[in-house]
Amino acid sequence: MLTPLIKEILSLPAESQDLTVKGWVRTKRELKNLIFVEVNDGSSFDSIQCTFDRGSDGNAGLSPSVQAILSTLSTGSSVAIQGRLVPSPASGQNVEIAAYDLERIGEAPAETYPLQKKRHSLEFLREIAHLRARTNTFGAVARVRSRLAFGVHEFFQNRGFRYVHTPIITANDAEGAGAMFQVTTLNLESLAASGKAPDYHNDFFGKQSYLTVSGQLEAETYAAALSRVYTFGPAFRAENSNTTRHLAEFWMIEPEMAFADLKDNMLLAEDFLKFLFTLVLQDCPEDIAFFDAHIEKGIITALRSVVDCRFAHITYTDAVKELEKQAAVFEFKPFWGCDLQSEHEKFLTEKVAGGPVIVTDYPKAIKAFYMKLNEDEKTVRAMDVLVPRLGEIIGGSQREENLARLEKRMLELGMNAEDYSWYLDLRRYGTAPHAGFGMGFERLIQYVTGMANIRDVIPYPRAVGQAEF
Repeated sequence: MLTPLIKEILSLPAESQDLTVKGWVRTKRELKNLIFVEVNDGSSFDSIQCTFDRGSDGNAGLSPSVQAILSTLSTGSSVAIQGRLVPSPASGQNVEIAAYDLERIGEAPAETYPLQKKRHSLEFLREIAHLRARTNTFGAVARVRSRLAFGVHEFFQNRGFRYVHTPIITANDAEGAGAMFQVTTLNLESLAASGKAPDYHNDFFGKQSYLTVSGQLEAETYAAALSRVYTFGPAFRAENSNTTRHLAEFWMIEPEMAFADLKDNMLLAEDFLKFLFTLVLQDCPEDIAFFDAHIEKGIITALRSVVDCRFAHITYTDAVKELEKQAAVFEFKPFWGCDLQSEHEKFLTEKVAGGPVIVTDYPKAIKAFYMKLNEDEKTVRAMDVLVPRLGEIIGGSQREENLARLEKRMLELGMNAEDYSWYLDLRRYGTAPHAGFGMGFERLIQYVTGMANIRDVIPYPRAVGQAEF
């Protein structure tokens, strides 16, 4: 039978009962005949205090073996502590363990263990990513990430969406960006030495193949059969961006709905964000309170304000007009046809809308080939959901369901229709209006936690020149 988690123990009534606590030592301090050992097992933000009484005035106190372990016990050691659960006289905790037995399971020598009880910079902790989850900050990030991941499935499953596992290895570029990681079994060193061009007919898949940038196109095929589907899995971008906002490997959430238009898409995106923010406020209160107090002030208020408000809607054309009125304040001058920058997005949420805003009907020239063309033939039925502090958090569109229009758009962009024949089949056989969006999971966690660098909200970040662990 598994040992109770500290989160479970802390919720028990303060009635005397014998328990075993297992976890890692956060701190040890001594006061006269008492030794206080704080133990955490990662199940909650809070640790549990275990109090050892060495005894006095004839009290036998602790056994010599327990006292010997206590004398050399250090931060980071893994332990099993037996004792009685009793009311705690200390403020801030209802119960503690009156300990009488101790086993040190694993040592963590103080002279070499890098996580001593002091403040460590996030940059330093990135260098020891295999240990950083033991800190308050990264333990909280991990718990929030876990709860939100489960919440993603809850939201879609409760609304009739089916979870689809789209391929990680693909031969097409859903975004048309071309920034993809190639997958090959060819001997590249041998090819380079020979000076010969690679013959991809001899490669594993018989053609050039890549790590996926998105599961959207494949999700569309299943939406054309199951009506509502979603993907939630890893995606990869080979962009040479060494910034706090980009990762080479990240997780994407991509719902796709048949018989749906842009309005349906906007409603789903708004409900989705409100559901997740409500969930994390309710189920991770200690972790969110920590982020609010120590990472970014006002996070709780910001999340609640998004939950309580109605998202504003504005077209791209009207948004640019608002931005042009204040053009002097921007580093990047706004103009019709430009791709909105983060500074533009934040201005729209914080100054124009005073909250979340959904921008729609972007110029077709700056959007992907699959987006449905509007009647003006200059704009497409795209949407970006913008939130204060961050900017874009969701991007999506109504998809072009008309075969002739889609083929024309692909021709304009110089795309090889043969490579997408399977995708065009969806428009040949039983076509239907459909829509969907994508959200980077790490962007969501950044917004919820206030963590400034996206590399700090994924367990092992993959970025330019960074593939450790």
